[in-house]
Amino acid sequence: MSDPLHLLVPYAASHHPGCQHALQTLSLPHLNWLLRHLQRTGSDTFDEDHPAMPHERALARALGLPGDGANAPWAAWQVQQQTQAADAQAWAFVTPCHWQVGTDHITLRDPQALALDEAASRALLDIVAPWLQSDGIALTYDQPTRWLASGALLAHLATPSLERAQGSDVRGWLQHQAQTTGQQSAQVQAAQTWQRLHSELQMLLYTHPFNDARSAQGLLPVNAFWVHGAGRLDTAPQPSAVQVQDTLRASALRQDWDAWAKAWTALDAGPLAQLHAQVARGVSAQLTLCGQRSAITWHTGQRSLRHKFLNLFRPQRFIDVREQL
Repeated sequence: MSDPLHLLVPYAASHHPGCQHALQTLSLPHLNWLLRHLQRTGSDTFDEDHPAMPHERALARALGLPGDGANAPWAAWQVQQQTQAADAQAWAFVTPCHWQVGTDHITLRDPQALALDEAASRALLDIVAPWLQSDGIALTYDQPTRWLASGALLAHLATPSLERAQGSDVRGWLQHQAQTTGQQSAQVQAAQTWQRLHSELQMLLYTHPFNDARSAQGLLPVNAFWVHGAGRLDTAPQPSAVQVQDTLRASALRQDWDAWAKAWTALDAGPLAQLHAQVARGVSAQLTLCGQRSAITWHTGQRSLRHKFLNLFRPQRFIDVREQL
């Protein structure tokens, strides 16, 4: 028997005032029908200083990946998906980025703000790759704002995810990384080595002609990198029926709540309407809604008599659960 269809929705709600205002008039009839007819299985809740976003933790569990989202080997998983073969190497993603330095904070800007195209990204990779190679880290191009790195060091490197760090003060995340490496010497050494390499790369790029040319074009300089999704995947994960509905992400990250509300309306009229129809026909399904702190999952399991009774007189709606995300 195949696994039930599982829709996972990141950025389903935010505690930002603009989002709360947009939610006041948001109509999601298919989502509300699903919440009335599915059984809630529980939630996964952490503080916003957890190194992984709720949807990252939920997706890691659904895919059967080790770790808790932040420590899941996302890069190794991607390599295995692309090659359809087991790979014992340790991998990580490396994202070129811009750190905006203020008087009391260092903010990691959205990497898309760099406006890197493939040619610029490959030129930057050619500058950086030899520097990392001396410490056994090999870089290959993946996409303009993300490269693949491989090397033994990456088997023990634990860092906050890019999405969790983006838009926040990176000083707190760097301190968090130092505090959570534990007492294992391999983890401590990996963290210290990467911090050294990162400092060296920042110095390399500070006066490099690559950034001089960008400044002349009015573009942000690349003055930092974020390594994430590091680790080794010893066994290939089992196939999963999870589908990530990612259409809310971009507008939520740039806090464009009008666009976010329109994306929610389209999501409700599309994939959620299809899920509604399938559940109504008796097809097994799961739905996971993710916010800033929590992920909540519902499924088509047998509902208890108490659940049916409560839903009859107090039907569950999105407005009732969004504050819990």
